[in-house]
Amino acid sequence: MPIAEPTAEVTAVDAVDPALRRGLLTCWTDVTNAGGAVGFVPPVTEDDVAPVLDALIERVSQGRERLVVLWVDGEPAGWAVLSLSVSPLRRHWATVLRVQVHPARQGQGLGRALMTGVHDVARDCGLEMLHLTVRGGYGLEGFYAGLGYREFGRMPGAIRLAPGDDREEVHLVVRLRDPGQPSC
Repeated sequence: MPIAEPTAEVTAVDAVDPALRRGLLTCWTDVTNAGGAVGFVPPVTEDDVAPVLDALIERVSQGRERLVVLWVDGEPAGWAVLSLSVSPLRRHWATVLRVQVHPARQGQGLGRALMTGVHDVARDCGLEMLHLTVRGGYGLEGFYAGLGYREFGRMPGAIRLAPGDDREEVHLVVRLRDPGQPSC
């Protein structure tokens, strides 16, 4: 009997209830402890991650950031954040942060599905460009190049994983639509 493919959906979330918070916290902790470059150095506990997550949830509730969640079979399997600019000069673009898919779900094309959804949410917000950074030494530039991102710079030694273990921060950008094109 064939195995059913998981049903994936990506949505923007404006309010985080306790069940979703628990899923986000578990994902972030597990991704970090599996070696993911999402803002921490392993090992971490949920107690380490919770205050940073709660601050992010507060910014989402204030409308300063958009939370984009990857759902697989109705459960959160990954997520990313669109960090919006408060400057009127930069409201046409955002920075993508914390892109992650739970380790148990990796290798199923869900990272691409998540990022495609992030792009759709960004377009719906009227954004023209997205910026993101990756930690050098992980080879993530190729994944993002496949989604249309191009590198525009590297900051040597920007990320310190441990004394004597500094990494580059690689800056990438993608244009979602032409300047001045009307919003959806």
